Amino acid sequence: HHTLPTSVNDTKLQPAVGIPGLEDVHVWISIPFCLMYLTSILGNSLILFIIKIDPRLHEPMYIFLSMLAITDLGLSISTMPTTLGIFWFNSREISHDACFAQIYFISALSFVESSVLLSMAFDRFLAICNPLRYASILTTPRIAKMGLVSLLRGLVLLFPLPIHLKQYHFCQDNILLHSYCLNQEVMRIACSDIRFNIIYGFFVTVSTIVLDLVLILLSYVMILRTVLSIASHTERLKALNTCVSHICVVLLFYMPSISLSVIYRFVKISSPLVHIVMGNVYLLIPPLMNPIVYSVKTKPIRARIIKVFMK
Repeated sequence: HHTLPTSVNDTKLQPAVGIPGLEDVHVWISIPFCLMYLTSILGNSLILFIIKIDPRLHEPMYIFLSMLAITDLGLSISTMPTTLGIFWFNSREISHDACFAQIYFISALSFVESSVLLSMAFDRFLAICNPLRYASILTTPRIAKMGLVSLLRGLVLLFPLPIHLKQYHFCQDNILLHSYCLNQEVMRIACSDIRFNIIYGFFVTVSTIVLDLVLILLSYVMILRTVLSIASHTERLKALNTCVSHICVVLLFYMPSISLSVIYRFVKISSPLVHIVMGNVYLLIPPLMNPIVYSVKTKPIRARIIKVFMK
């Protein structure tokens, strides 16, 4: 069924219907959502605070972890207002410009996070495969440049996206499935030719997310080769243990991201609930779980957090 197009200058889009069929209990559903947002914000803020106050944590590994925490904070803050607005105030309309801005920041920050995860993989590769040159290669100025490149790559590559979205016309049935503006979902209701968006989105995804994941996998292949060559069983376990947190974070980020892309591009699913669940997992779980993973698995951070709360 095709509906008549409306101009992009029309006032509002509806960002979501919340959870279809459960509109009467949105206030109750908002409780776990709110707790997850608050936990992710507090957890990532705590990681930043711990790293800042402890000079022993001013090392490359923890500087990259700070970058990850800042990116996760940005992702949480960029989606929280519209999500909780729907559940608490039934605020289901959003202007086109606000929607496109939200798409830009969500997409750009996701690409920045992918770059940071690649930098962290490089850190682990150097620490295990080339420890003698670790300190001379990962100097503070070089780490700052890596962080700046990660930020600029996400911001610059995604800049054409909101500009091109403003040229589109949207159908009268302009209700989005998610409680925030997701690029794939906005494309679903566009009545214009979206080939540029599809082609450019595919190019950007391959040149960032896919490339980063391939390089991360290659780095771990080389790490595994180096670890297996270590004679001592205890030393092998010790080396691998330093990578466990990063591996968990990589899985938490890439699995929902790739699954969501596959569902929208290649799998035809009639139930909107699948898209809604995957969309929320994609943006809620990594910022929530990353500080928990590093707090549990990284001994210096765990010890410092315990010390802070005991005081």
